[in-house]
Amino acid sequence: MQDRLKLKQKQKIVIKIGTSSLTNQEGAIDRVKIGHIARVLSELSKQGRKVMLVTSGAIAVGASKLGYSRKPTELSEKQALAAIGQAELINIYAEAFQEYNCGVAQLLLTKDGITNPVRRENSRNTLNALLNMGIIPIINENDTIATDEIEIGDNDTLSAYVSVVADADLLIILSDIDGLYSGDPRIDPNAKIIHKVYDLTKEIEDSAKGAGSSFSTGGMVTKIAAARLCINNEIDMVIAKGDDPAIVFEVLEGKDMGTLFVAKEGAIVEGQKNYFFFG
Repeated sequence: MQDRLKLKQKQKIVIKIGTSSLTNQEGAIDRVKIGHIARVLSELSKQGRKVMLVTSGAIAVGASKLGYSRKPTELSEKQALAAIGQAELINIYAEAFQEYNCGVAQLLLTKDGITNPVRRENSRNTLNALLNMGIIPIINENDTIATDEIEIGDNDTLSAYVSVVADADLLIILSDIDGLYSGDPRIDPNAKIIHKVYDLTKEIEDSAKGAGSSFSTGGMVTKIAAARLCINNEIDMVIAKGDDPAIVFEVLEGKDMGTLFVAKEGAIVEGQKNYFFFG
């Protein structure tokens, strides 16, 4: 329980929300859900916490706008839909946060902007400048220009990258599942939630296997990869169900919500972060 209580003290937090937590059953963006997200993050900001949001949804917004009912497969198709959807998505967020007198800024990143030392430092400086201004950065991958060489690929991984670069002390991933289970709860009635993880064992890796939803690129496997990056950089990570973003308050109250991946103390030696985990 002590590990959970430590979450009360977290001040620099990255929150990642996936496509399934932003859209309705038809796959269209749900403005009510985004309004709930804005309310929660605005409240955290007013508490004095520094909060960053990693959001999915650009491709889903673009697909909905054009009446797509399937997940695009071609890179050019994905990039076109992202270009259409990203502009609308950030406008929806800006309007939602304005209701709470909270300013936002858009950052679109590629892997090169994180693995390249000079660009990584620029990313860090920009994030910190925005946070010091009281602005909430809203971050997504720059899908419109990403190629295999510079593509991050999923926003679970992106959120872990951002957490390390921004020197965050907690990453909360809001998902369509309420944590890591001993098996796939969609097909295994005996699967039980694992509330706390200290080591990413082979058993943990095996329990993470599963597929993403129709418009998402992340599943539990990518969340485990994000957890590995976080805990090896002394950052706690929580996976929790994103149906109601107010669950973030419960996480930060130290309640036993979702799965907590406990940071490894002493993992960073002489201030050198473990960027080799970026792959």
